[in-house]
Amino acid sequence: MGPFFWRLKKDLEAVGARVDKVNFCAGDQLFYPRDAIPFRGSFDQWPDFLSGLLTRQRYDAVMLFGDCRPYHRVVPHLIRFMKTRLYVFEEGYLRPDHITLERDGVNSFSSLPRDPEVYRRFPDHSVEQAVKQHTRHAFAWSATFAVSFALWNFFLAWRFPRYRHHRSLNPFKEAFYWCRGAARKLHFSRLEAPSEQQILAPDAPPFFLVPLQTHNDAQITVHSDFESIEEFIGVVLRSFVESAPAGHRLVFKHHPLDRGYTDYTRLIKRLAQDQGVADRVFYVHDLHLPKLLDHARGTVVINSTVGLSSILHGTPVCVLGDPVYHMPGLTHQGALNGFWKEPGQVDKKLFQRFRAWLLAHNQANGNFYERLDNLPGHTGVIWPPCWEWIRCPSPPKKPPPRWTPACSAGQPPARWYWGKWPSRHPIARCNRSHPAGSRLAPRARYLSVGLAGCCALLHNL
Repeated sequence: MGPFFWRLKKDLEAVGARVDKVNFCAGDQLFYPRDAIPFRGSFDQWPDFLSGLLTRQRYDAVMLFGDCRPYHRVVPHLIRFMKTRLYVFEEGYLRPDHITLERDGVNSFSSLPRDPEVYRRFPDHSVEQAVKQHTRHAFAWSATFAVSFALWNFFLAWRFPRYRHHRSLNPFKEAFYWCRGAARKLHFSRLEAPSEQQILAPDAPPFFLVPLQTHNDAQITVHSDFESIEEFIGVVLRSFVESAPAGHRLVFKHHPLDRGYTDYTRLIKRLAQDQGVADRVFYVHDLHLPKLLDHARGTVVINSTVGLSSILHGTPVCVLGDPVYHMPGLTHQGALNGFWKEPGQVDKKLFQRFRAWLLAHNQANGNFYERLDNLPGHTGVIWPPCWEWIRCPSPPKKPPPRWTPACSAGQPPARWYWGKWPSRHPIARCNRSHPAGSRLAPRARYLSVGLAGCCALLHNL
């Protein structure tokens, strides 16, 4: 994540919070060099360490980036009976111009209502008409941060000898994968030109799109019933052969960030030949995704956010997992075998209401790697209305409000009993009669527990 959490610390301190962060490795220290709590114990010692820290400091909230990493997965269970709230950052549900900040958890751990009537009743909100800033393509900074993080951890591993990362941290192995990915991009961009004509030609047969996720995505390993992408490919292809109308085609699209790590060409070719549909199955890497979504008859995903993009394009979606957008009116509610014949239609009005609800509650305009222009504060993010207290550039001039026993999903933390995990019950409403009601209480103390991620502190700190 680079220096994002260092910048967030400055914004939280500007509204009166005291912020602590746990550093797990040398890479964390690179981007969060001061005022951090180092953890150098083994993974088995981490729960006791965190429990003691929470008990001593009595934090009002814990912030994570992702809730499925090994060190993060124990946090909800430890704070269950404490007066501590959990906030989770994640890549945006509405990409590429947003990031997610959500109470309780994200993805299938999310407390978002799954009843479409909740969103149909959501009133018009000014956030819908707000002019968002389009984020610049931050791949260069993201790659720089990632390389710096890996190198720092590789050469300074002795400082945190018992640290356990959720992915490989060998910079030379990762460099090989990224070089191979670049070579494959050039190779497939030339190889797939004829396929684009066959798939997208005006007189081409209808097709269903299957966008693949990365092989090590927590959406697969934690939030789905599939053991691997290979298993998912097999399930989808067999169902297509059994139930899809004759003449329809199936297009698998590789994830661009997984290009250097995996290649399913042989697998898909073998399975298609075994099923006798080799002429109806395509496997592509670099065809333009929005164009594919515009032309597809339907999209099949596990729980990828590409499903939301498909809904935005008006293309029906069948999910084989449990994403936050899986509800009547937005996704196919039947089995996969029935989707091939009757994919249904997208309720565009419901999607507009659902999107407006996300923008108002948990989608911040910006990204983790490069700040938006001409914004106050340090993070360079336009926070949604429920999180306005983060973006206050200076401490509140008046005392904080008295918190009622219940608070809505995005409000600053009060001291209250923590429910079961994952909670799907709203915490109700905050007393906002005070002018400072939407700002953070000056005595609120935060613990940012997360893997900060990658590179240059020199980048606009």
